[in-house]
Amino acid sequence: MDLMCIIALFALITAQCAPASPPNFVLLFADDLGYGDLGCFGHPSSLTPNLNRLAAQGLRFTDFYVTSPVCSPSRAALLTGRYQTRSGIYPGVFYPGSRGGLPLNETTIAEVLKSQGYATAMVGKWHLGVGLKGTYLPTRQGFDKYLGIPYSHDQGPCQNLTCFPPDVKCFGLCDQGVVTVPLMFNEIIEQQPADFLQLEKAYSKFASQFINVAVQNKSPFFLYYPSHHTHYPQYAGADYAGKSPRGPFGDALMEFDGTVGKILKTLEETGVINNTLIFFTGDNGPELMRKSRGGNAGLMKCGKGTTYEGGMREPAIAYWPGFIQPGVTRALASSLDILPTFAKLAGAPLPKVQLDGVDMTDILFNKGPSQRQTIFYYPVDPSEKYSVFAVRWKNFKAHYYTRGAAHSESTPDNDCSLLSFLKQHDPPLLFNLEADPSENYNLDGTEWDPVRKQIQTIKEQFEASMVFGESEISKGIDSSLEPCCTPSCTPKPQCCHCTSAL
Repeated sequence: MDLMCIIALFALITAQCAPASPPNFVLLFADDLGYGDLGCFGHPSSLTPNLNRLAAQGLRFTDFYVTSPVCSPSRAALLTGRYQTRSGIYPGVFYPGSRGGLPLNETTIAEVLKSQGYATAMVGKWHLGVGLKGTYLPTRQGFDKYLGIPYSHDQGPCQNLTCFPPDVKCFGLCDQGVVTVPLMFNEIIEQQPADFLQLEKAYSKFASQFINVAVQNKSPFFLYYPSHHTHYPQYAGADYAGKSPRGPFGDALMEFDGTVGKILKTLEETGVINNTLIFFTGDNGPELMRKSRGGNAGLMKCGKGTTYEGGMREPAIAYWPGFIQPGVTRALASSLDILPTFAKLAGAPLPKVQLDGVDMTDILFNKGPSQRQTIFYYPVDPSEKYSVFAVRWKNFKAHYYTRGAAHSESTPDNDCSLLSFLKQHDPPLLFNLEADPSENYNLDGTEWDPVRKQIQTIKEQFEASMVFGESEISKGIDSSLEPCCTPSCTPKPQCCHCTSAL
């Protein structure tokens, strides 16, 4: 074979193995989903064929973490690649009338990609603030288009709303004394309250139209779909209600999976599935206080609201036909790592701030080792006084503080209960998560002192690098900021009511 043939053959192989430039990105983010809730992660009665397909044909992570055991801070870290303590998204979560929000000087994944010519859209749950005249909405944070509920769908009265057909009312009361949850298109309220039975159909249609338009315009795109599923109160439309053997939670999970399936179908029909990286994970662990309506952490200890594994270790899947080989990785990874990974693949410069995420491309394409050796576990209410509650280094996790949570009530494990008050551990509790993922057996022998010492050094180095931003959530609540489709109506909040067909 002469030299020119060799060069031509090499060029052909390279063309087949290299992604078209630049790739598209679809980021799927479930709500209150436990490590053990998906069929592909071991649940025997969850019906999730589309997520199972992604797992079977993509890369499934066993050791993937988020940065907080509750919603708003976890979402802030996902979108910025920075711990929520830096951006001020603590303590707890935002409410309809919150004065604060994700600071506009924080750089989101959408803004990173938009700078490279990407079309950007978000569909679903925001929960990073609304603010005065929509100051903090997604359209102010790098997203060209937005359709969704701007906070959690339980943050408004739900006892008179229909969650399952034909007219099954939502389970529970949800938050009282505030406006019913609005559905917004960009910065305009389309419905108030949102019609849960039609919501996912509207989301699927929006996502499909966005992808179609981007492909027609020959534009790379970023679609962010943070679902309301499977957060309380569960809901599902006619296509999924009563279809799961797992009850209302299973129906809601099926509907989420169905929307994922419709997005996959659109990617296939538009011919861009092979140039699209799809990444799936969730925001925090299951709300165990809801019992069978609250999800399952599998082998992991406790759930939402705690810094045990069940609160912050999440299922995760990466899928890109032809580029990510099917399999399982035990590499340590975090939601913080998504921004730098997407940026590298898009050829985008990283924000000129302190990032906490690392590039995952070697994990994705080579099943290589992680650049990350540590995970830091912040509680719901982080503070400089207590700092991180726990640190994972390689296989080992040290708990400096433990505490239960109302979100994780109802389990037989007393450590999960709200009545399990803040407890300091000196020396820290130490677990080998490879041998003991359920955190049952404390390694209290002196032979483990070198591991404790190493983790202590890592903890001190991290704490020295952490600068807490001003708390956005502590700015408080102003009821006049609650989204209302008829702003001048009275009496509020009851008068904020508008209906339109989706």
